[in-house]
Amino acid sequence: MKRIGILSDTHSFWDDGYLKAFESCDEIWHAGDIGSLEVASRLAQYRTFRAVYGNCDGGDLRRMYNEILRFKSEDAEVLIKHIGGYPTRYDKSIEKNLMENPPQLFISGHSHILKVQYDKTLGLLHINPGAAGLQGWHKERTIVRLTIEGKTFKDLEIVTLKDPRNPLTI
Repeated sequence: MKRIGILSDTHSFWDDGYLKAFESCDEIWHAGDIGSLEVASRLAQYRTFRAVYGNCDGGDLRRMYNEILRFKSEDAEVLIKHIGGYPTRYDKSIEKNLMENPPQLFISGHSHILKVQYDKTLGLLHINPGAAGLQGWHKERTIVRLTIEGKTFKDLEIVTLKDPRNPLTI
């Protein structure tokens, strides 16, 4: 059994809230637009860290991380890609890969829109954790936590992070 913390679109913004939210997690997965080596390094200091680069990530991050990451966690096949779309509207850059060999869990970012959706056709769970950074039009900063046990996903939680620009947020 593994507890996983998932985030995306930090865009170079560091928040100590990431570590607090991921305290109970065994691994942290970042779905791209990390923004800086500093953010990646800080996340990797505390937990096993897996990441893909996003469209806004520079050459340094592109040399460290791949565009697509496919691996097994417990008995579940996982695929992470920054620009991935969502069920019924997968991005053309990943659609064929998903259709020919669907994972049990597909994680993407890019849209800054939190979305957790089951794809009945492919039999996979899709997660976009929303955006954890400040850059973008999103109103809330979100991350996701879940537990993987064998091929089962459970205890999924959405965490809304405090807005550092608004001292009235809790």
